[in-house]
Amino acid sequence: MYSFTGRVRYSETDSDERLTLAALTDYFQDCSTFQSEELGLGVKYLQRVHQAWVVSAWQIVVDELPMLCDEIRICTCPYAFKGFLGYRNFWMERPDGQRLAWANAVWTLLDMETMLPVRASEEMHEKYVLEPKLDMEYAPRKILIPENGVAQDSFIVQRQHLDSNHHVNNAQYVKMAVQYLPEDYQTGQLRVEYKSQAHLNDVICPMAAVNGNVRTVWLNSPEGMTYAILEFTQE
Repeated sequence: MYSFTGRVRYSETDSDERLTLAALTDYFQDCSTFQSEELGLGVKYLQRVHQAWVVSAWQIVVDELPMLCDEIRICTCPYAFKGFLGYRNFWMERPDGQRLAWANAVWTLLDMETMLPVRASEEMHEKYVLEPKLDMEYAPRKILIPENGVAQDSFIVQRQHLDSNHHVNNAQYVKMAVQYLPEDYQTGQLRVEYKSQAHLNDVICPMAAVNGNVRTVWLNSPEGMTYAILEFTQE
């Protein structure tokens, strides 16, 4: 297991001074990035071998989001390699061990020259020590798109949305999608399925649907290609 500690910053909170869902996603992503950097398998290593780990799916369960200045600990552990896929658990807890949120993520290793999936190297298998998977209820990776979607105003991908792989960072899709939730919406679970990569100046055409306590947002290109599907379940 790898972990780091911190405090909730003002820049990471909403109007109620509570950590945002997008910031939670950032913390989880940063935790795995820190571990990879310490193992010598980080950004520079991946650039050297022309590869990148991209998130294919998130399942994030939220029991409670911490408040401004709360002390937190963020943890991660990989639990499986299957071909070109890597599986990781994450969780955020208080200093006393109270778990606030936990997650499962599926990652795909891509050859950045061919944009095709590749198997993890022996070095990755050796350095990423696998641990038992987290005891949680695992949801399917695939998310069904509802038929009652309503089109929202389109927008253009800006430089602020991009990461070092020059495509929209996975947490940015969360920031985009939460704009279509009611202001008082309390998310108990977020599932995300990433289907294709959006790049600078691409146009994103959001669709949103409400079905009971589930709200689904999917982000398309003008031609109808889906970049990401996000499913929010109210607690």
